Amino acid sequence: MTPRLRFCLTLLGTIVFGMTSGLSVHAQNYPSRPITFVVPFAPGGLTDVPARLVAALMQERIGQNIVVENKPGGSGVVGGTYAVRATPDGYTLLANSLADTQNLYYIPVPYSAVDDFAMIGLIVEGPPLVLIIDAKLPYKSLAELIFDAKVNPKKISFGTSGPATSPAISLTQLNSLAKTEIVGVPYRGSGEAARNVAGGAIQGTFAFYSQAKPLADDGKVRALAVASAERIAAWPSVPTMEELGYKNFDHRGFVGLAAPAKTPKPVIAFLNKHLNEVLQTEVFRQRMAALGMTAPTENTPEKFADFMRRRTARQAEFAKLSGYAPMSAPR
Repeated sequence: MTPRLRFCLTLLGTIVFGMTSGLSVHAQNYPSRPITFVVPFAPGGLTDVPARLVAALMQERIGQNIVVENKPGGSGVVGGTYAVRATPDGYTLLANSLADTQNLYYIPVPYSAVDDFAMIGLIVEGPPLVLIIDAKLPYKSLAELIFDAKVNPKKISFGTSGPATSPAISLTQLNSLAKTEIVGVPYRGSGEAARNVAGGAIQGTFAFYSQAKPLADDGKVRALAVASAERIAAWPSVPTMEELGYKNFDHRGFVGLAAPAKTPKPVIAFLNKHLNEVLQTEVFRQRMAALGMTAPTENTPEKFADFMRRRTARQAEFAKLSGYAPMSAPR
């Protein structure tokens, strides 16, 4: 080995050691300043509420402030773009959700929701969608609704919240399986669609549990089915779509926590540990149960990454039903 080559190798080793030592020191001192949770939707929504509660409870445990920053827009893409471009040091995290597995099939997304992030863990799964109709309508079951929809094509209209959303995707799947032509009417959100069902402007919609239950309790809407694998514990009288003969009809939301790719693994492990401690607290579980959400039990970064991949692949099947192809190829 020549002296020049020996010098180059020594220099390279010094650089690599310095880089890895820096990461190690960073991880040991983490966190030394406030952490930001980027929520890519408006305050008070189904992504914001679990993320905000987790932030408050984790803050108590780690002894460092956690700031929730809402960056709504583009079905979550505005906030996701901001987070993916942040320095991968564990101080900017993203509350990701079902929208991240849907968007790439309907709108341009400048990043991979899986490969460009380091997954920390799932926060909650749910709430499920519930098929609700105007309580003044005569249908007492899903079978009665479907029968009329077949006899009178395009007579019945359901509210949706745009093509890249679960209510619209659920309606597409229902029309495909039942061979019906229920018409989709777009609204600004699923909550607005549910309120229009209660007001009689449209016949029905797929609304999230926390939006549907209060309207049903007030007698304004009737719940015919739940779009999840199991009945809702707080609403056991409503059957699942699968029980009624519609296989693989499972449309549940979720909220997770992720960091920009290349965030040091010790930092990810630290965050996962404290996240899981929070998820097991009674205050968190009770608050989420009221919203139709459940916290995971086995929750590792690897399991959450696999969960994201499987959910993304599942959304590809739904996109085909709607006639959409990926706007940005999944990696």
